[in-house]
Amino acid sequence: MTTTTDNHFLAQAVHDLGTALWFGGSVMGIAGVNKSGADLTSGLDKVRVASSAWSRFSPAQWGGIAATLGTGLQLTSSNKGRLALQQGYGRVGAVKAALTVAGAGATAFAAYSGAKIGKLAEQAASSGGGLDVKDATLPSAGTPPEIKKWQARQRFTQAAVPALAGGVIVCNAWLVQAYRPVSTVKGLLGKVLPL
Repeated sequence: MTTTTDNHFLAQAVHDLGTALWFGGSVMGIAGVNKSGADLTSGLDKVRVASSAWSRFSPAQWGGIAATLGTGLQLTSSNKGRLALQQGYGRVGAVKAALTVAGAGATAFAAYSGAKIGKLAEQAASSGGGLDVKDATLPSAGTPPEIKKWQARQRFTQAAVPALAGGVIVCNAWLVQAYRPVSTVKGLLGKVLPL
């Protein structure tokens, strides 16, 4: 039985749920939201549908990121001894923190790129030329060059988000497994008796 001083169940659960929300929502957005506009005929509507869906999901996505960051700090603070003594724990923890920060940055840039696409799409449509795109992030032959540029940026950063969030999940799985008694002993011995 664990005591309240060594039981981090709630922080770990919130961390894992936050990361799962961030990862899963990003994948669904790429596979579903961005592509849903392909069923529409108007290029402007294709961009508007995706922009609307992403902006509605944004608070949940940022909530997941905040949960990952906040509870990650809490879990790091409560594992100071393990960070200092167990071989590999600090290194994997640092990689996980870097992936989380990079993922948050990629999420912010993807949102910024989407806002730019939306603004440029509205401008193109209001100038009377209309807008031709395959979907929110894929240009067609008739897509204006500036919109193409931002679509490419958004596709890249949107793909980076689940890759980075997935990396956080993988690192977290390693860190959780490091709690197993055999892993702990091996990690401690590895610190004392490096091979």
